[in-house]
Amino acid sequence: MGSIILCHKKKARQPYEIVRIHRRIYTIEELCYYMCNHLYLIDYTIMNEQLCDWLKEELELEELAENLRQILQQHGSSEQFVVTVLAHSSIYTTAELTQIQNVLEKLKNQKPIEKQKYKADNLLESGAVRQAILIYQSIVYGEEDDSVDRKFYGKVYGCLGAAYGRLFLYEEAAKMYEAAFQICEEESMLKAYIYACYRYMSKEEYKALLQKSQIYQGIDLWLHEEMNEIDQRLKFSLEDDTLEQWKEQYRKVGTGER
Repeated sequence: MGSIILCHKKKARQPYEIVRIHRRIYTIEELCYYMCNHLYLIDYTIMNEQLCDWLKEELELEELAENLRQILQQHGSSEQFVVTVLAHSSIYTTAELTQIQNVLEKLKNQKPIEKQKYKADNLLESGAVRQAILIYQSIVYGEEDDSVDRKFYGKVYGCLGAAYGRLFLYEEAAKMYEAAFQICEEESMLKAYIYACYRYMSKEEYKALLQKSQIYQGIDLWLHEEMNEIDQRLKFSLEDDTLEQWKEQYRKVGTGER
């Protein structure tokens, strides 16, 4: 049997809001969950006096608030700050805390530009697409960092293309994927580029693009096969759902339910 975890009884009347990803936190458990799932985002937006005030005033966790203030005053690390919060909650085992410390240690050893990308990746994954785009742009349009190889920038261009695609800005996405392919020369980047072009170009423009390369034509054929396969899956899925609805209606008729 698993052990019972007792949650902190207090829930905040006023939530602590992490503006960057529009997240409102009401309990210490929610705070821990945020930290564990957004380790790459631990910065001044969570490590600050305001959080200490909130923990003291809203959750009545005076001891934790004071410990965190001391870490801030002594310019302690993000690892200290995070582990102090997680340990106080009693949610995590010693093994889990060690694993989290290892991840934070790994992050500490990363180059600043790599941390930026990871931060943007997490923002993109959490749905904060526009904020992620701003960070990706600051990387690719900023001063080039010689501490990473050129392919790192290719990956960032690819991520920027994906972010634009999430916003249905396919022309911008195509430009980013093209830049990514020129650097990384990965087939996945080229496929993404052709798909983005297909989504924003007119039929004449797209046809003219395909005439430039047999590789483009091959990718176009593959894309259409993939889309047809997806359409078939959706069709069967809808048919299955309809059948289940009919079965449910039949059961209700048989039992006199409405």
